Amino acid sequence: MKKSYLTLVVHILVKEAYREEIKAELLKLISPTRGEEGCIAYDLHQDNDNPNLFLFHEKWVNQEYLTKHSQSDHIAAYRIISKDKLESVTAYKMTELIN
Repeated sequence: MKKSYLTLVVHILVKEAYREEIKAELLKLISPTRGEEGCIAYDLHQDNDNPNLFLFHEKWVNQEYLTKHSQSDHIAAYRIISKDKLESVTAYKMTELIN
């Protein structure tokens, strides 16, 4: 039987003046996050039509691991660096449907 994981899709709309700075900071999150216990996938995308829009597609074993991730030092540092440089952040928590 296939196991169902917690999926998180996060849309990050960056103020244009900070696009390259925030892009660099988002890229820095990938390696430490992929090394976290409970992380199945952590992939960053940039929109082809709007370069100020980034998307994280994340897959976690469960909510407990996602909560630990959200409390990690690298996420805390990112929150400080990105303060007032983002237009919006929208997160969608989803559960994969299994056939």
